[in-house]
Formats: sequence, C-alpha cells, structure tokens
Amino acid sequence: MHLYATTNARLLTPPLALSLSLSSFLHFLCRRKAERGAMSIQLADSSSIVRLSIGGKKFSTTVDTLSQREPDSMLAAMFSGRHVVCRDPDTGYVFVDRDGKHFRHILNWLRDGVIPTLSDSDYSQLLREAEYYQLLGLMDGIHSLVSKKREEDKDELDSELTRTDIIKCIQSEKVRFRGVNLAGLDLSKLDLSYVDFSYACLKNVFFSRANLQCAKFRDVDAEGSIFHNATLRECEFTGANLHGALLAGANLQSANLQDACLSDCSFCGADLRSAHLQTADLTNANLEGANLEGANLKHLEGAKLDGANLLGAIR
Repeated sequence: MHLYATTNARLLTPPLALSLSLSSFLHFLCRRKAERGAMSIQLADSSSIVRLSIGGKKFSTTVDTLSQREPDSMLAAMFSGRHVVCRDPDTGYVFVDRDGKHFRHILNWLRDGVIPTLSDSDYSQLLREAEYYQLLGLMDGIHSLVSKKREEDKDELDSELTRTDIIKCIQSEKVRFRGVNLAGLDLSKLDLSYVDFSYACLKNVFFSRANLQCAKFRDVDAEGSIFHNATLRECEFTGANLHGALLAGANLQSANLQDACLSDCSFCGADLRSAHLQTADLTNANLEGANLEGANLKHLEGAKLDGANLLGAIR
C-alpha cells in the first residue's frame, strides 16, 4: 500500500507542476497585455513623455507639445492615440527616418512659437522638414521671415524689378523677363503662365502656389528657389540650374527638365508624370512620394525614391 501511494504521488507530481506553470504563464500573458494596453492609452495623455529618435538623434518631449500648437500636423496625429506607434521595446524610442539636424528647431517652434535665425540654405532645409511633418504654421512663418529678410537685403540682391513691377507686366498679353535679375523676389500666388524667364537670375525667388503653366525657364539660375505647390505643367527647364530648389507638391506634368541641374532638390509629393528628365543631374534629390509615372529618367545617382510611383517610367 505504501509503495502504491508513493508511486501514485510521484505520478501525480509532474501534471500538477505543469498545471501550475501553465497558469502562471497565462497570468503573465494577461498582465503583459494589460501593460501594453495601458502604454497605448498613455500616448493620448497630454502630459505623457514621448521619446523620439529622428534619424538616430534622440529627443524627449510631451504629447501636449507635439499636438497643441499644430493640431493638424503629422506629429499630432501620430500621438493622438488613434494610431499604433511602433516603439523600440528596449528603449521606448519612436524612430522617424528623417534628418535630425533641425528637429530641435521644430520642437522649439512647437513649444514657444519661435523661428530661429538661420542661413538661407538652412531655412530651405527646415522648410522641407516642416513640409514633411505638415507643420503649416511653421511653413508660413518661415515664408514670412525669409520674405522680410530678403526685402531688407534687396539692395544687396540688386533685383532689377519689384513684385509690383511684375504684376503690372503680366497684365499684358506676352511677357518676357529674359536675362533679367529677379533674385530674391516674392512672386508667390501670381498668374505667371506662359511667361518667358529664360536666362534670368531667379536665385531664391518665391514661386510658391504660383501658376507657371507653360512658362519658360531655359538656362535660368534658380538655385535655392521655392516652387512649393506651384503649377509647372509643360514648363521648359532645359539646362536650368535648380540646385537646392524646393519643388515639393509642385505639378510638373510633361515638364521638360532635360540637362537641368536638380541636385539636392526636393520633389516630395510632386507630380512628375510624363516629365522629361533625360541627362538631368538628380544627385541627392528627394523624390519621396513623387509620381513619376511615364517619366523619362536618366542619371538618378543618389536620388531618394522612397514611395515614388515609377510605373511606366523610362530608365
């Protein structure tokens, strides 16, 4: 009898141990699930800390900072609690694949509404980042600040005409500014369709949201110019220097950009369907999210094409 009891006790021990282990494991899973749920809920808490890794640079801020000043921005949407945010399980950082060089300026804008004093090239880079994060207030602020700065420096820029002069000129049927120095002018939101700018100096000109359909830019020097959301359908840019220009969101359908210098340009979200880009220099150009369907592409060395539509493009 004693042997039988001992034997049965030994036989019953492993199943009992297994039962206890399985119960503990299920309890552990439930607890982890609850913790993760609480973690997700905390993202919507305005006072919760958010840790960001922007291209490897580390930043810490709060949901309130990211959402209060620019409630319609991408950053506000990310941490609104409506979306799943992927975080590093070890560090808790949310990784964003962007250059972190200017992100501190973006955080300072969101905290205090302050735009820093920068060089023209750095303003152009900051504007690209603001465009990516959909920070409309910051974009408008940069445009206003740079326009004011260029007005103050207009004697140094030595533009031959003013914005008022341009408006008077475009009231005539055929307008030509061939070879004219228009550096630094604000020509945003104007109807400049069919205007001939060939051989002109257009450095740092603001063409944002302007209608430039069928305009001619043959061999112009438009380095650092802003064509954000401009209409450039069927424009001619043959041989143009557009180094560092911002063409994000621009409509460039069927535009001729052959032999143009487009290095370091931003074409984020631009419409380049059926555009001619043969032998254009696109070194380090950013074509993220651009529509290049049916475009003729050559020499894309170093160009960033993340998410670009290349359907039917000729390469």
